[in-house]
Amino acid sequence: MHYGISKSTEYPFEEALRRTKEALAKEGFGALTEIDVRSTMKKKLDVEFDNYVILGACNPPLAHQALLSEREIGLLLPCNVIVYEDEGKTHVSAIRPSVAMSMVENPKLAEIAKTVEQKLETVIGSI
Repeated sequence: MHYGISKSTEYPFEEALRRTKEALAKEGFGALTEIDVRSTMKKKLDVEFDNYVILGACNPPLAHQALLSEREIGLLLPCNVIVYEDEGKTHVSAIRPSVAMSMVENPKLAEIAKTVEQKLETVIGSI
């Protein structure tokens, strides 16, 4: 099952990260969390790792609708968006909400997930 929306880019890592945050904002998302995996791996395990950032993206109105339709959906929020380097290329990916939410049998939530997914596809497509 393909669970992500992905794109490779020629942008350097920092530029791709900046553009991703800007694209998220244009679609109504904020980054609730930003995890610098490279820094964390160095600090916690003393190992080197490529540039890799996980953004916890949230669109407040859609998150509110999701929480009203399924109280426990917070277990699957926020939507993760990653920016990382691998073999000299920068990649940007976002979770596919339709796949993540498919385990919850709630038609209203499925519609919200579809809307969020369309917005995330726009974000990834614009990088």
